[in-house]
Amino acid sequence: MISEKMQSKGGAMIGSQVDYDCIVMGAGPAGGTAAALIAQAGHRTLLVEREKMPRFHVGESLMPEVYWTLDRLGVLEEVRSKGKFTQKNGVQFVTDKGKESQPFYFQDHDSRESSLTWHVERAEFDMILFENARRKGADCVDQTRVTSIKFNEEGPHEVEVLDAAGQQRKIRAKVVVDATGQQSLIASKLQIKEMSPTLKHAAIWGYFENAERNDMGGDKPEVTCILHTRDKKAWYWYIPLSNGAVSVGLVSKNDYLLKGRGTPKETFFEEIENCEGVKRRMKKARLQGDTVHVAKEFSYTTRRHAGDGWVLTGDAYSFIDPVYSSGVFLALKSGELAADAINEGFQKGDLSEKQLGSWTEDYESGVSLFRKLVEAFYTDEFSFGEFMKQYPHYKSNLTDLLIGRVYGKEGPGKIFDDLDPWLQHSRNGTLEEYTRTLPAPMMKSM
Repeated sequence: MISEKMQSKGGAMIGSQVDYDCIVMGAGPAGGTAAALIAQAGHRTLLVEREKMPRFHVGESLMPEVYWTLDRLGVLEEVRSKGKFTQKNGVQFVTDKGKESQPFYFQDHDSRESSLTWHVERAEFDMILFENARRKGADCVDQTRVTSIKFNEEGPHEVEVLDAAGQQRKIRAKVVVDATGQQSLIASKLQIKEMSPTLKHAAIWGYFENAERNDMGGDKPEVTCILHTRDKKAWYWYIPLSNGAVSVGLVSKNDYLLKGRGTPKETFFEEIENCEGVKRRMKKARLQGDTVHVAKEFSYTTRRHAGDGWVLTGDAYSFIDPVYSSGVFLALKSGELAADAINEGFQKGDLSEKQLGSWTEDYESGVSLFRKLVEAFYTDEFSFGEFMKQYPHYKSNLTDLLIGRVYGKEGPGKIFDDLDPWLQHSRNGTLEEYTRTLPAPMMKSM
């Protein structure tokens, strides 16, 4: 029983009621989105977050397609007007040999304002979504940890939480939304989480002052950079943030980064010596707080995505890889789609697995495109630059993928008609022989 009131950020109070239509666990982008849209539809909604808000989180770089969910939530102007979020204009790839590609400028592909996005400090960005859910009518509490979930076949389900005062409380809800990120409480409870057999990676990252920005010169705005090390065993992200800070992250196989070497911090700086592009940009850089962060083996999916009265969203559903910055976009999108299925379920009186998971097949179609692009990136023999020289007509498809335009538009997946066999021949060492068999129109751009 909730015998005492619990204070949420912003002053809203949760009363003594124990029943909710929906409890959303986790106040990241997926949870904040789902809670706002479910509460807005008139359903009693509780959003719980285990950390004190605002709280630190990695994943600063957004895809432009977040525009539409942020607009629907009513927070687009707030995100845009904050002023402190750095505008994200495009992406540039730097090869293992230090060759810098022509940047993929999003507005060259689509002149609408929706083609520009931001690099965000996640503490503030997630807080915007948290407060928006409260404004839409959700009860929002932080410093509240879920300690157990009990599924009841006839419903409602029971969720036990431990609040900031150390009080254990039981909450009943007709629907439980898991937005707990990589903690993935329901998937862990039901043992339906499947780690990627190929993407067993780790990341070491930090935030730097006085690092060079990715200034392209002239009237060209700065871009995000993805830079390979010389031996192609690792790559760095290079993300310009506000107040001159830059987020710099190193990604490689878990064993390569974290086993048989020094501390993660030592490894991070050792690899900079192996990456001229990062080394040049960070000659005068200073690590904020003298601290690096570590995450490991973060690529996985789930065998089931919903059940009777429950559904997974965001990173609790799956996580691919940080390379194309798809994480926040997919969190927002899945939170939106799950909320629509839940609201429709309440309207129809149907909270079955089929209803609550009705969105996941279409959602997976977009996720699969990102996953295939990630697999291509990690094929050592593959070069996007060489592929695009051979197939320049796919630049639009590739840019759509980098933007996140994988839903509601046909075409982005067409690139894999030729990319899949190209990758296979790259892995087999038969690429040169294969390219000689291509029709003349394909060869003319080489």
